[in-house]
Amino acid sequence: MTSRFTELVVDCRDPERLAAFWCEVLGFKVIDRAEGRVEIGSWEPTIEEIQARQMPPTLQFIQVPEGRTVKKNPLHLDVSPIDGSTADEVDRLLALGATKTDVGQGPDVNWQVMEDPEGNVFCVVRSLAPKN
Repeated sequence: MTSRFTELVVDCRDPERLAAFWCEVLGFKVIDRAEGRVEIGSWEPTIEEIQARQMPPTLQFIQVPEGRTVKKNPLHLDVSPIDGSTADEVDRLLALGATKTDVGQGPDVNWQVMEDPEGNVFCVVRSLAPKN
C-alpha cells in the first residue's frame, strides 16, 4: 500500500486572489473551485492517472479566518524560471504583486526570497532557460 502526493494546501484569506497570482506565476489554470477553495494545476487529475504513477501535485488555496502569525513558513515553494534569467523572473513577479523579503538568507545567496500577495514566502532559484 502506498500514498501519492496529490496537492499542496495553502491557508489564505482570499483564495481567488492567491490562485490567480499563482496561476500567472506557474502558468497553471483553475481546475476546481468551491466556496472558500480554489484548486489550480498544470493538468486535471484523474483517479486512474494518480493510481498509475506519481503526477505533479496541484495547489489548493483554502480560506481561513485567521491571518499569518509568523513571517517565515515552515514549508515554501521554490520556482525556477524556464525562459529567462532569475532577475527577469523576479521583476515579472514583482509586477504581479510579489514583494522581496529578508528571512535571514544573507547578501551572498544566488536566489531571491519573495512573498506572494498574502505574505507566503517563496524563492526564485536558478534559471532553467537554455543557455545561448
